[in-house]
Amino acid sequence: MLTRTIGRYLSWPIDRLAFLLASTGIPPNVITWAALALNLWACILFAAGRFAAAGGLMILAGLCDLLDGPVARRQNRVSKFGGFLESVLDRYSDLMLFLGLLVYYVSVNRFPYAILAGVAMAGAVMVSYAKARAESLVPASDVGFWERPERFVLMIVGALTNQMELVLWVLAIGPNITVIHRIVHTWQQTEGKRRRETAGHPAPGVAAAVQSRPRDSREPRPILTRTAGRGS
Repeated sequence: MLTRTIGRYLSWPIDRLAFLLASTGIPPNVITWAALALNLWACILFAAGRFAAAGGLMILAGLCDLLDGPVARRQNRVSKFGGFLESVLDRYSDLMLFLGLLVYYVSVNRFPYAILAGVAMAGAVMVSYAKARAESLVPASDVGFWERPERFVLMIVGALTNQMELVLWVLAIGPNITVIHRIVHTWQQTEGKRRRETAGHPAPGVAAAVQSRPRDSREPRPILTRTAGRGS
């Protein structure tokens, strides 16, 4: 996963920055809101066709995303609400970025790419929703590649290299494949598992009927029963 790779290579500088920010006393939720504000600004720049500037702001927003958790831990302010707030604002950030692209492509009469941005937007939301909903049913549903860090980094690369059309094709297809993967995984862990267990063990009513079935006098009695009869 890209998340673990980024964490491995940037752990030291992120830790140093988190130490500096934590020493100022800034609340971690403020950093989370700052990430949303930066992504909103990037959305406006995308809508105006200024892709490179939007990519630069996304880098700053991504840095805020990496820092709010470590700052919260250093200040001993880790809370369930903080994690919830971050997840909600991340979804809004995803929607705003794709909305900016959609507005831009509509404004320049490139409607196929506007539709593509809409499909990519749906995929980005459904990847997160499928994971959250699946994890309410099964222990873990961390399957598939297109998590938010992968999508976010690819959008930055597309914005900075002016290859957003190609990136939109990837983001319209890849995340939706991940959604399908998570649907299949959840089915295997719920319905598929239940069917396998049912096939391996007959229903209680059937098992009871088989055990209570009158034995034919012509059938040989079990060896233990015959032995008991001789001893009685």
